[in-house]
Amino acid sequence: MRSEADQAAAMVLVVEDEVALSDVVQAYLAKAGYATSSARSGPEAVEMARTMSPDVIVLDLGLPGLDGLEVMRRIRAFSDCYVLITTARSEEVDRLVGLSVGADDYLTKPFSVRELVARVQAVLRRPRVESGNASGMVRTFGELEIDTTAQEVRLAGRPVPLTPTERGLLMTLAHRPGQAFSRGQLMEAVWGDSWIGDDHIVDVHIANLRRKLDETAESARYVTTVRGIGYRMGRG
Repeated sequence: MRSEADQAAAMVLVVEDEVALSDVVQAYLAKAGYATSSARSGPEAVEMARTMSPDVIVLDLGLPGLDGLEVMRRIRAFSDCYVLITTARSEEVDRLVGLSVGADDYLTKPFSVRELVARVQAVLRRPRVESGNASGMVRTFGELEIDTTAQEVRLAGRPVPLTPTERGLLMTLAHRPGQAFSRGQLMEAVWGDSWIGDDHIVDVHIANLRRKLDETAESARYVTTVRGIGYRMGRG
C-alpha cells in the first residue's frame, strides 16, 4: 500500500475540455497534495499519458478529437495506470462500457469535486496483494502462470497485459486456489474498505479478466463462478 508520502507525490492527469471544471478539479487535487496536469482533447490526452506516465487519469468521455473510450483503449495499450472516468451519460450501459475497456471507477456528472478527490485517494490506497512465501512465488494453472512476486501473468508463454484491478483480482484468487471468494471479499482485498460503490463492478472486471485469459463464464478454465457466492480459481 502507498504511504501518505507516496500518495502526495502521485501525478494525476485531468482530461477535461471544460476549462473551468478542469481548473477546479486540479485545484482540489493540488490542495490534497497531488501533482496535476491537464489535457483538453483526446489526442493530447493519449500523448500526455505516454510521455508523463501519470499514476491516475481522470478522464471525461465527451472529448474533442477522440472519444474518451477510444482514448482509454489507446492508453491501455501502453499503460496500466488507474483511470477514473467522468461522464454526463447516466445510462448504465455507458458506465459498463467504460469499465469494460479498462476503467477502474467512474463518476456521473454533475459530481462533487470532493468526492472525485476521495475516489482518487481510494484507488491510490488500494492494498497490493501479498505474494505469499518464497516457495509459492509462481503459481501454475494449466497454461496460465502467475508470478505473484513480479506481478506478471503469462498464458501459454506470452505475457497477458492486465490493468491493476484485473491483476489484483487474479492475484487474490490465485493466492488461495479452490477457495470461493464473495464479491465483498474481493472488493475488500482489491479495492480496500474505502471504496464507494456496489459490488457489481467486480463482475465487470472479472468479465474483462476472463476475456484476456481466452475464456468465458460458460467455458471457464481458470476463474470459475460459484453460484450464490462469487468466484474461485480453478475449474468448477
